[in-house]
Amino acid sequence: MAKAGKEKNTKNKAKHAKLMSRKKNKRKAEEALRKERLKTIIKKANKE
Repeated sequence: MAKAGKEKNTKNKAKHAKLMSRKKNKRKAEEALRKERLKTIIKKANKE
């Protein structure tokens, strides 16, 4: 028989998914920023 009332564990799953996606997006942004910095350093070194 199905449980009457509030669904089980849906808030925690949604919160966890939100936090994990935030973490992944932060990591992607940091990697992109690092690549851009490295590109500018390489270009500057090649000019000199």
